[in-house]
Amino acid sequence: MNHNQETLTARAAPILFVLLWSTGFIGTKYVVNNADPLTYLAIRMAIVVGLMAIIAGIARPKWPDRAGIAHSAVAGILVHGFYLGGTAIAIAHSIPAGLSALIPGLQPILTSTIANRWLGEKVSPVQWAGLVLGLGGVVLILHNRPMTGEAGLGWLASVVSLISITLGTLYQRRYCNHIDWRAGNLVQYVSVTIFFAIGAFLFEDRVVHWTREFVLALAWLAVALSIGSIGLLYWLIRHAAATSVASLFYLVPAVTALMAYLLFGEKLDAIAIAGMALCAAAVFVVNRRS
Repeated sequence: MNHNQETLTARAAPILFVLLWSTGFIGTKYVVNNADPLTYLAIRMAIVVGLMAIIAGIARPKWPDRAGIAHSAVAGILVHGFYLGGTAIAIAHSIPAGLSALIPGLQPILTSTIANRWLGEKVSPVQWAGLVLGLGGVVLILHNRPMTGEAGLGWLASVVSLISITLGTLYQRRYCNHIDWRAGNLVQYVSVTIFFAIGAFLFEDRVVHWTREFVLALAWLAVALSIGSIGLLYWLIRHAAATSVASLFYLVPAVTALMAYLLFGEKLDAIAIAGMALCAAAVFVVNRRS
C-alpha cells in the first residue's frame, strides 16, 4: 500500500466505522422483535464463523500459538459476548434503541482512565477536556428520550455492555495486536458462538420468527457489523492510541439519532443537533496531535 492509499484509508476508516457501528443499534431493534436475544446472537455468530472460515481458508493466515488463541478467546468474549449480549438484552427488555447508544458514548471516559494506567498512554489535559466535551454532547443528544423500560435486567445489561466493550478494546490492543486479524477473529467468533449458544440453552426458550425483517437485519448485522465494523475497529486499534479510537464512539449516539430520525421519525431538535456538534468537536480535540 503506497502513501496516498494509506492516507486515504486512515481518513476513511473512522468515518466508515462510525456509520457501520451506529447501524448495529437499529438492526438489533429489528431482530429482537423476532427472536430471543441470545438465540439471535448465537445464530448470527454461527453465520460469521462460516464467513470467517472462508476468508481464513483463502488467505491462509499465520495462526496464533496457544497463548494467542487464549487471548483471542478472551477478547472475543469481551468485545462480542458481553457487549453485544448486553446491548441485545437491554433493547429486548424495552430499553429504547436510541438510549442504548449512550453506552458507547460513555466508553471514552472509561477507556482514557484505564489506558492511562494500564497501557501507559498519556492523556493530555486538552484530551481530557475533549472527552468531557463529548460526554456533554451525548447528554444533549439523549436529553428528551424515553427513560422507561424494564429497569432491572435491562439497565444491568447496559452497564455490563459498557464495561465489556471498554475492557475488550484495551485487552485487544495489549494482547492481540500481533495476531493476524483473520485468524484472531475466527478464534474470537468460534468462542463467542459457544458462549451465546450456552446462554441461549440455559436462559431462553430459543424462539425465532423467520420474518423478512429478521432475515435482512440478521444478514446486515452478520456481514456489515461482525465482519466489516469489527475489522475496522481492530485496524484502528492497531494504528491509533486507545484514547483516540475510543473517542470515535462519541459520534455513535449522534449518527444513531440521525438514523432513527430518518427511519422512524424520532425527535431530532435543536438541542440534539447541538449535542452532535459537541461530539464532533470532542473527536477533533481528542485526536489532535500533542
